[in-house]
Amino acid sequence: MRIPRIMLAAPSSGSGKTLITCGILQALVNRGMNVASFKCGPDFIDPMFHERVIGTRSGNIDMFMAGRDTARYLFCRSAKDSDISVIEGVMGFYDGMGIASTEASSYDVSSELDIPVILVVNGRGASASIVPMIKGFADYRKNNIRGVILNNTSEKVCEGLRGTIEKETGITVIGYVPKVKELVIESRHMGLVMPHEVDMLKEKLNDLSEILERTLDIDAVVRIAGSSADIAYDAPVIERIPAKVRVAVAADECFCFLYKENVELLERLGAEITYFSPLRGKGLPAGISGIIIPGGYPELYAESLSRNTEMLTDIRRCVSGGMPCMAEGGGFLYLHDELEDNGGEYRKMAGAVSGKAFRTGKISKFGYLSVTARNDGLMEKGTTLRGHEFHYWDSTDCGGDCDSVKPSGAAQRCMHNEKNMFAGFPHLYYYSNPDAVRRFLTVCGSYRKG
Repeated sequence: MRIPRIMLAAPSSGSGKTLITCGILQALVNRGMNVASFKCGPDFIDPMFHERVIGTRSGNIDMFMAGRDTARYLFCRSAKDSDISVIEGVMGFYDGMGIASTEASSYDVSSELDIPVILVVNGRGASASIVPMIKGFADYRKNNIRGVILNNTSEKVCEGLRGTIEKETGITVIGYVPKVKELVIESRHMGLVMPHEVDMLKEKLNDLSEILERTLDIDAVVRIAGSSADIAYDAPVIERIPAKVRVAVAADECFCFLYKENVELLERLGAEITYFSPLRGKGLPAGISGIIIPGGYPELYAESLSRNTEMLTDIRRCVSGGMPCMAEGGGFLYLHDELEDNGGEYRKMAGAVSGKAFRTGKISKFGYLSVTARNDGLMEKGTTLRGHEFHYWDSTDCGGDCDSVKPSGAAQRCMHNEKNMFAGFPHLYYYSNPDAVRRFLTVCGSYRKG
């Protein structure tokens, strides 16, 4: 299968990957190209910025959570009809799951999917020193680095270094990106701010794309992407449940950490998804037989969430009455009796989990993990799902029904696996175990019939 594709990676986080990726996406869209976009790793927020540009859901490519064969399949399935696919890297190009490991890194993804790479190098405060940095990345491992963009630099520096970089490394200099203060995307405790929080984002990205059309060789980006080798994949067998079930999925500016691939798998297995807003809805949608509450930022909206007593009462009534419910991250916080908001105030929540969720002021849990059910509940004993966690909040009742194991081997107890509730801090990637998701939908079907 021929899929033109390109990855934008960098020596480290903070090099400007997301902004430049969005600018290039906008430039390609403005040229009338059908563009697909992806993010390496488990990040939720960067793909939301991509989506504002291309007008459709952006995907994740994660070698740990999906596994190599499934990651290849999911990429090809999503990218097959596009003119070009743009993949944003994660962290530094070679940074993987361990300090000295490249496993699940941008390098790993580019190697596994044979993706040509353009390295985004932050040139702020440097000139000739940029050359050995690029050469080091080019020589460290056999790789697919084909181009380099010099960010936060000038045309004079770029043109002054172009010949030396290309002679010393064999890598094409695509161009430069000047410092554009008004286009910087701010961050908060879990990463970038959300796209809807950036004033006039679309206009700013169009402005950026116009700058990049002048300072970058966009035609070279398209040519490099077009040089990609053919790629093949094996499709996994997905067994649907006997009858479709209607599942309510929370989705608004508060609960927005939802993988495109998770939604697709639910639908392929036989779920009819209806979305609802815990912020503004007057209760759960009619005719549902299951609830999914993904992660997000409930701490930023806790006062508004607590005022929506109709929704809180409905969720508490349905979960206590046996309706199957899966919740993770911010969704798990929402199920508590109380949640400490960003200002230190405790707010009433749904009360499906007996406990308080509180702010720690630091990263409480971080990184990839596998969770395995210790008992029979909504998930069968022994069921394992892969995912990740990243949160600054904690709970007086995190649950202990699953064993959580990091790639390093570090283990602890976590999550609630009750008869009709599977909830905790880990963000789960459904394609890591489609059978587990099928079981959830099967239990939903039984609840509907009952």
